[in-house]
Amino acid sequence: MLKLKKTPPWQQDWKDLTYLLDGTATQQAAYSALDSLQMASLLQRFDPILVGTIPLDIDIPGSDLDIVCCTANVDDFAQFLFETFSHYQNFELRRKRVGGVESAIATFTHQDFPIELFGQPRPTLSQAAVRHLDVEARLLHYSSEKVRQQMRQLKSQGFKTEPAFAIAFSLIGDSYQALLDLSDQPDEVLISIISASKLNMEN
Repeated sequence: MLKLKKTPPWQQDWKDLTYLLDGTATQQAAYSALDSLQMASLLQRFDPILVGTIPLDIDIPGSDLDIVCCTANVDDFAQFLFETFSHYQNFELRRKRVGGVESAIATFTHQDFPIELFGQPRPTLSQAAVRHLDVEARLLHYSSEKVRQQMRQLKSQGFKTEPAFAIAFSLIGDSYQALLDLSDQPDEVLISIISASKLNMEN
């Protein structure tokens, strides 16, 4: 069983990837891939956190390993990404503004996993992807296993993770902002949202 079902999200240390070893076959394979890259050691100074669908056990075939990082200097981080990972298959490096903040993003493939490394000058715990991960874990923690199945189905239909959560939990407006707003709410609010969307999820 997924460790998140045993460990409440507020007790989950997302920075310690060993939780993947107690998870699904995909999570264990993800740990193996990242460990073979020595990713934790290479990225240690950037305070990395693995986000996305695989930590939540709502991944589908082809889901990637997304790691967010904090860097004081985006230029230096981009150079580090190139020097460290450019020899891996399908490597690409790009710069863009995300949430109004200049960011560097590298993608490549390793052990059949697409991997994305993202860095911007913002603490990882306050980055949108980590806040999304936390609230999504809380929503799933209080929901039935059927919800995870629905999430995988929506993902298989081509929906991004945040829009899929918006559909499953009947969130109104921009799905990315809605989840950010919920990340600051207590569990009681999340439980009420789950209860209100129960019929939608069952249907």
